[in-house]
Amino acid sequence: MGLTEEEFQRIIKILGRTPNFTELSIYSVMWSEHCSYKNSIKWLKTLPRTGKHLLVGAGEENAGLIDIGDGLACAFKIESHNHPSAIEPYQGAATGVGGIHRDIFTMGARPIAALNSLRFGDLSSKNMRRLVDGVVRGIGDYGNCFGVPTVGGETYFMDCYNQNILVNAMSVGIVK
Repeated sequence: MGLTEEEFQRIIKILGRTPNFTELSIYSVMWSEHCSYKNSIKWLKTLPRTGKHLLVGAGEENAGLIDIGDGLACAFKIESHNHPSAIEPYQGAATGVGGIHRDIFTMGARPIAALNSLRFGDLSSKNMRRLVDGVVRGIGDYGNCFGVPTVGGETYFMDCYNQNILVNAMSVGIVK
């Protein structure tokens, strides 16, 4: 379930007993990279949180907002949808893109561009080809429905992603 032995022991200590399947599943989800950024939070905390052009900083709202001049601001959001995409690639990737576009909309901005960073394993695996196909179609279909072009990104194929694919999506918008 993506928990380390140390995390499992911590759950036992918190509950005072061994967790049942449902409890373990809940901890697995809530302590996942997707929900708690358990691996990347130390790096995220190193990013700047202040600046003369920063209108809305990280974690303050649904998306970040930077003054770009002439009464305009750029809204931006990035989100990982790794585990959902590994379980159901089309819907997992689509909801990742939909979620970040939603976060741009909630800032009053219009999404104008999408970017993606994808990592997959060995393409000789039938399952990996299914994951690639579903993720790419999910990203494209959802963004295209809104008319938001995917303007950039990257895709890598390496054996270290055979068990855990990475699906990172970014949306950028403009607001007055």
